[in-house]
Amino acid sequence: MNDKLLTLAEVAEITRLPEATLRWFRHCGKGPKSGKLGRRVMYREADVAAWIEQQFRSETEQGVA
Repeated sequence: MNDKLLTLAEVAEITRLPEATLRWFRHCGKGPKSGKLGRRVMYREADVAAWIEQQFRSETEQGVA
């Protein structure tokens, strides 16, 4: 297991998005891939990085950059 697991608070800090926004994204299926370990929502660092990269690609493809 090479990939670091991140908490919701850590992802919020990395993305500079409020935790509530990340929760909403999770609810709508829009945010980075996540999973639950027990009761805690966790994110793989690689999934967060891939989601961020995809956001930039989507903006560039739409001509909004």
